[in-house]
Amino acid sequence: MVARNYGERMNLLELLLLAVGLSMDAFAVAICAGLKMRKFTISKALIVGLYFGLFQAGMPIIGYLLAIQLAGNVAAFSPWIAFALLSFIGGKMLLEGLKKDDDSSEMFSSKDENTALSPKVMLPLAVATSIDALAVGASLALLSVNIVPAAVLIGVTTLVISMAGVKIGNMFGTKFKSKAEMLGGIILVGIGIHILFEHLLDLF
Repeated sequence: MVARNYGERMNLLELLLLAVGLSMDAFAVAICAGLKMRKFTISKALIVGLYFGLFQAGMPIIGYLLAIQLAGNVAAFSPWIAFALLSFIGGKMLLEGLKKDDDSSEMFSSKDENTALSPKVMLPLAVATSIDALAVGASLALLSVNIVPAAVLIGVTTLVISMAGVKIGNMFGTKFKSKAEMLGGIILVGIGIHILFEHLLDLF
């Protein structure tokens, strides 16, 4: 039986859920940034959101371009590869959500507010929280998803959620951080299972 086009089946809702799942790492770190701020402002939240949003949009494109070179050789296994990648990333996020140690909080704790939002602090955090999006971009290539609108959606979603994280951190502290990472992990694993389930249905 000819496999269906998974890109067509990954609709806007599924892409939005993927974007939300990917943004949870950035959301958790944004909470820590908000905790450090003496006063919340839109401009400060926008700085945090732009760092995370731009990197979350750019990384899937890089992963997509790298994977597209190999897509023809692994097309038959693409749903399994996508499942493995998303499950691995989601599982890692779940484990991180269960950890009590908070490395991002430590990065902000010894710095004043202006330094905490400087490129030397924010760039490493933006890269670290967007590495998973690189692998997801490879998955999207294997599933024949149009990467440009997908990357834009991921970036915009991360920007908005990161800004919300700054506000939440400023108001309530880090009580939502681990829950956010766990939620992101569950979403990504769920999407991976859905892709594999649909593939297995095609075989029978």
